[in-house]
Amino acid sequence: MSLKDYQKTNMVILADEAHHYSASTKKKNKTELEKISWEKSLFSLLHAHADNLLLEFTATLDFDDETIYQKYRDKIIYRYTLDSYIKERYSKNVRRIQTGNSNEDNMLSTVLLSEYRRKFALEKFGIEIKPVILFKSHKIDASYEANNLFNGMIDSLTVESLRSFLISQLRSVSEEQSHTLQLAYQYYLEKDDLSTVVREIKRGFSPARILNANDSDSSSKGLLETGQYQALNSLESPNNLYRVVFAVAKLTEGWDVLNLYDIVRISNLGKMNDKRNAKSTNSEAQLIGRGARYNPFSLNQKISYQRRFDESDETASLLLETLHYHTLNEPQYIKNLMASLDKMNLATGTDEKNPPIEIKLKPSFKKTQIFQTGKLYYNETEEIPDSHYVNLRAYGIEISKLANVTYFKSTYETAYLSAEATELKTSQLRGIDIRYFKKSISRSNFFRFENLKRYLPNLKSMEDFWGENWLDLQNLTLSVTTEKETIVEDFSAMEKLKIVDNFFNLLTAQIKAGYRKARGTNRFIGYPITEYLVNYRKRIPNYDTAKQSDSYIEQKVANISFEKFDFFAYQSAIINRNEENLVNAIANHIEELREQYGDVFLVRMDENMLKGTDKVEQLKLHQFEENPREINFSGFQPDFILLLQNKYYYLQIFIEPKGEQLAEKDRWKEELLSYINDHQEDLIFEDEVDGVIIKGLKFYNQENSKQTLNQLAQVALEKPHFGGNIRLDLF
Repeated sequence: MSLKDYQKTNMVILADEAHHYSASTKKKNKTELEKISWEKSLFSLLHAHADNLLLEFTATLDFDDETIYQKYRDKIIYRYTLDSYIKERYSKNVRRIQTGNSNEDNMLSTVLLSEYRRKFALEKFGIEIKPVILFKSHKIDASYEANNLFNGMIDSLTVESLRSFLISQLRSVSEEQSHTLQLAYQYYLEKDDLSTVVREIKRGFSPARILNANDSDSSSKGLLETGQYQALNSLESPNNLYRVVFAVAKLTEGWDVLNLYDIVRISNLGKMNDKRNAKSTNSEAQLIGRGARYNPFSLNQKISYQRRFDESDETASLLLETLHYHTLNEPQYIKNLMASLDKMNLATGTDEKNPPIEIKLKPSFKKTQIFQTGKLYYNETEEIPDSHYVNLRAYGIEISKLANVTYFKSTYETAYLSAEATELKTSQLRGIDIRYFKKSISRSNFFRFENLKRYLPNLKSMEDFWGENWLDLQNLTLSVTTEKETIVEDFSAMEKLKIVDNFFNLLTAQIKAGYRKARGTNRFIGYPITEYLVNYRKRIPNYDTAKQSDSYIEQKVANISFEKFDFFAYQSAIINRNEENLVNAIANHIEELREQYGDVFLVRMDENMLKGTDKVEQLKLHQFEENPREINFSGFQPDFILLLQNKYYYLQIFIEPKGEQLAEKDRWKEELLSYINDHQEDLIFEDEVDGVIIKGLKFYNQENSKQTLNQLAQVALEKPHFGGNIRLDLF
């Protein structure tokens, strides 16, 4: 079409990666040839008709360039910055791993980490993910050389060489260099037999599962001609088996991949001057930003497009939400890379195991009567007999909910601005042949009868497992949650098997989590405070780029000093903003509490206090309701205990700050705290004690802080709220 053709109609022009369309603007001396550019062409199209509109999209708008600033200063419709993207949890966390390894050792370490990530997701949560590795070189010939090196390494891998490598790396790679690699090495070394690991690596990282995104000078065929372009842009698809990509510069822009978890920089073959190196780090920082896109996954039948585990106590859970950038320890390169990351405001940190911080009790608290004679009360557990486990309900499994499997046939886009879990289409898949179920479990070691019997002690046979007491396969209907309504016929045989596999992965995780040896009772035991409240050490996350991003920093935990609060038992605490807000809120009402109680102390209960001792399990609340909505025998430790004492009562109040995004997932904890409140008359104390009262509050967060504080006033002061005069007969 000519320009005259465009003048006949109005149009909307969508320009992605729009920073490329400012070449003429940046040029100070414009020749006639330079004026013929994409920017000039877009300008001509925009003004071909009076009603035309041009919408530009870019992630790299360079406002530091004066000419760019003048061009766009009055044209910005919406600006969503990278630090906001990270703050609102739409990204992965980013960690840098810097070692003195060779390229080959770096490759094998990354493969082991990738497999550890995949196995952890499967074994812990029943989630199947396919982590992708990108090996980034600075030249095409170096990329092909690295590809050949990788193939040779995988081909020559043996059980003996792997074990030797793991032992050597565990000694040479310190926790300061990579705590995650240390976890991975230890995971494999704890296995009695590495032959399965070697077989899985050889299969999962064979040449058939490697993409090289470079166009060879010796080949006339590019990505499009070889058919690999589509594979490169569908890496999240369940039918796409590729695990590794080798590339130079093709993927810095326009590559929309979500399941990229490791980027490995291949060491340069020759020295590069600082100017070239800085340019290289700019593009690699952009690539890290692209790889930091969050990879949504289903957990408890819910999909979220935001990080879930920022507040998790389990470090390994972060594997599912972390991008690792692997590089050799080259000081000048690292300096340039960090400068590039700072420029992008992209928060990253080394993968080191941070030095511990000493958290100490205040000497003044240790002199108080509460510390010297007081106790912390938690309910006792009793052994669960094998006779309890007669069906899946006894494991806390509702098969109707578990049978809802999330499955995507392809990658698709949705409303990323929603803070809630995305609503998808759920359809019942009636008529899946029983052969798919039997084929699926035949491939699983967990569902072999001798192993299954360990978790289902009353199981008589595999036929019994299919029967009505357990799976009730005759009446089982799977549902699939996907991007559109579906029926069984919409899926191929392989896809049906994959859906059934996903169901059994979920079931495996639920059975393991639900099979417990003990459950809670209504009998409460008092543990001496002098023995259980102790000094301890704890580490906090460390970031060394984008330090000026206040919006990100406020989401981190920090070591907060509480020397100014005489009611706080410890000198400091490592807590997040929500928890700090709770402490400050209680401080605002401390004098009113002291009017009724001579002793008022707030204790931050941290899992690190008694780590490595049997006492950790004693300081947990366990379900003891008759028919809880959700069965969970694992127990939990509320984050705070408020201790109040006068001559009549010794009041212990459990308080659990819980971010809004985690509140629904942990609702059973709040229900247990409420159950304790509503069944005071049923509580039995091991010691003959008078005046001891155990209470619990609803979750504390920004959304319901007022309601939680009102409940505290009701429980502690028999008032509807702080400052009120109405007394309630709660005790």
